[in-house]
Amino acid sequence: MSGEDVRRVPDDECDALECWERDGDEPDLRLVDATRVDHYDWPWRVGAAVMEFIRVEPLESELDQAMTAALLGVLGVAAVARQDREVWTVAGSPSGEELVRAAASVVDRYLSRTRVEYESLG
Repeated sequence: MSGEDVRRVPDDECDALECWERDGDEPDLRLVDATRVDHYDWPWRVGAAVMEFIRVEPLESELDQAMTAALLGVLGVAAVARQDREVWTVAGSPSGEELVRAAASVVDRYLSRTRVEYESLG
């Protein structure tokens, strides 16, 4: 993943305190974002678009565990919890850019398997 793949979203396009994203030519499969909100305990939300479509086991659990581990590995992260199907909340004071890079590495590692599942949806 090159440095150009991750960008800070301009403030006028962000409806939170800070937004970061990794988009690309396959947003349903590869879009990852991190948003800093005004919440003392859990200031970051990290999303992986592909998780909206992954509803089979063991793939969903594997991705969830890998995402949690990757996010916990980012400097400044104190805790991680899955908030919704495709969103994890993060406690601590990490870099938004590093959260996106960590999440993108998980999405990319599972890309061939998630692509198969995504394409089977028709």
